Amino acid sequence: MSGGGRVVTPGTDPDAEWGPAEHAQVALLADVAAAPKPGNVDRDHDHSSLRLGHFLAGGVGAGAGLRDAAAADPVGGAFERAVAGMARGAGTNTQFGSLLLVVPLVRTAAAADRALSPDGAAAIAESTTVADAAAFYRAFEHVDVAVAEPPAGMGELDVRRGAAAIPRLKARGLTLYDVLSGSAADSNATEWTTGFRRTFETAAGIVDDDGPLTDRVARAFLDRLAAEADTHVRTTHGADVATEVRERAAAARGDPDAVAALDSDLLDRGINPGATADLVTAAAFVALERGVSV
Repeated sequence: MSGGGRVVTPGTDPDAEWGPAEHAQVALLADVAAAPKPGNVDRDHDHSSLRLGHFLAGGVGAGAGLRDAAAADPVGGAFERAVAGMARGAGTNTQFGSLLLVVPLVRTAAAADRALSPDGAAAIAESTTVADAAAFYRAFEHVDVAVAEPPAGMGELDVRRGAAAIPRLKARGLTLYDVLSGSAADSNATEWTTGFRRTFETAAGIVDDDGPLTDRVARAFLDRLAAEADTHVRTTHGADVATEVRERAAAARGDPDAVAALDSDLLDRGINPGATADLVTAAAFVALERGVSV
């Protein structure tokens, strides 16, 4: 059921309805089913206004857009449809960042002319168009997304303007890859412009691990959180807090009591390492495509 590069004719293969799009949905659901994931909604606890059920509904709702990506539809449109479906299902933003990473990877995995690899994913990212960028901006119309302030001189292209920014975007001829190249402070944008390097590295760790997928995801989350300051935490709580969380995650590895204490403290303080969850979800998708079972 590995989808990398395989072309399936509907009705001729018993696995034809189980491929990259379905693996992507499993990855979205495995992310929220994994525990412990310090500070995140997971199977053990909700946030005050965001619950496990929201994520389950969002992951199912994103399915149509993910299937568009697997059918070789343009990345931007597939992403916007996935976000719109997520928003309809969850009624809020649950997996916007995860979908920004997963959609181009689904497109890569389903392509007959490239492998699911850093080079393959980079080629998909670099081939995006101005229309893809416009769809990306429209996706911000569906949900509220926490993003950093735009770089100096880029206010007219602030993604929080949504569709209102599209005329200027078109006037400048910027593709989706161009837009994300200008967002170096965002870890998801960095994945787009570096061939999803950290995603594939994290996926390799998940593949080499053992046990149920949700346990592998939880361990990968803590490892990733310990390796690099979470950009969502940095955006919402500042650089010092992001560094604190990274250092505490590194110290807690291998100590279940310390992980539980970190989880409890982050929940109490409203600190949610969402960017780390986005990357690990994308890595789980790659691992599923590599043959890891649930």
